[in-house]
Amino acid sequence: MAAAPSGLHAVLGAGPAGTSLALELARRGHAVRLVDRAGSGEPLGGIERFAGDVGATDGALAAIEGAEVVYHCVNVAYHLQVDVMPGIQEAILGAVARTGARLVVLDTLYPYGETHGEVMTEETPWRATTAKGKMRAALDENYLAAHNEGRARVVLGRSADFVGPRVLNSTLGGAVFPAALTGGEVLALGDIDLRHSYTNILDVARGLATLGENPSGDGRVWHLPTAPARTTREIFTALGDLVGRPLRTATMNEPRPFGPFDETFMNSYAELFYQHTEPQIMDSTAFQREFGLAPTPIGTTLRQTLEWYQDFLAARAKA
Repeated sequence: MAAAPSGLHAVLGAGPAGTSLALELARRGHAVRLVDRAGSGEPLGGIERFAGDVGATDGALAAIEGAEVVYHCVNVAYHLQVDVMPGIQEAILGAVARTGARLVVLDTLYPYGETHGEVMTEETPWRATTAKGKMRAALDENYLAAHNEGRARVVLGRSADFVGPRVLNSTLGGAVFPAALTGGEVLALGDIDLRHSYTNILDVARGLATLGENPSGDGRVWHLPTAPARTTREIFTALGDLVGRPLRTATMNEPRPFGPFDETFMNSYAELFYQHTEPQIMDSTAFQREFGLAPTPIGTTLRQTLEWYQDFLAARAKA
């Protein structure tokens, strides 16, 4: 169902999601511009790096000049999100409204709020009570209103917690894989016997690229391809099998600084800690059926991530 490579695709945000998406788009044959404030970073074949501030309309317009499709993968530190993300949305929406580019937005599960274990589909009501959840829901309402009113062409792709290459600041990231490889203490959040969905960052990239190539999906929220939820204990057991020894875990039953998560981060994350005290089950069946894109099995995801972290730790040791 993928469209033939067309004009420029501009990816805003060069974190793990934006970088993985830029690489996926280039692999599919698109001309790609990857935008962040610095405009620098690891060399990425066939991808134009661009330094720009998309927090203001003029900066966003410069960043997306000539683009047919724009991908909003910009994020900011947790403690800044409520204050900063609405302004970024206003600038990016204003820019695509003026240029006519389609907008693909990377989104989160936060608008759903506490589900008490209910499986999250695209039909699940938005019942967020946290500041960040209500902010995200308001942003999404604005995106969909802009589409429905004909001001912009917009589609949203929601992801569960990231896991995969380049993913450091995730509950299944830098506090888990380095320790698993070295025999250190692995961080476990909340009740690890609850099922929890994790989305492979490469599936995030494939899903967003697919939305970018298929305007038929515009005007709604989609759940990006995500493997069936497993308990975090099952994931840790599988990870232990891959490294050849059981993991040593340290359980965090309430938010506190640990490893890559400092006090500022954890204080801001505290309102979202419910994600580790109730099941977090995301269903992506609708996307899979519509676009024929299956999620990566969790075992494959763990192997991919371990391989990346092995290289990452080796490179850091040489630096």
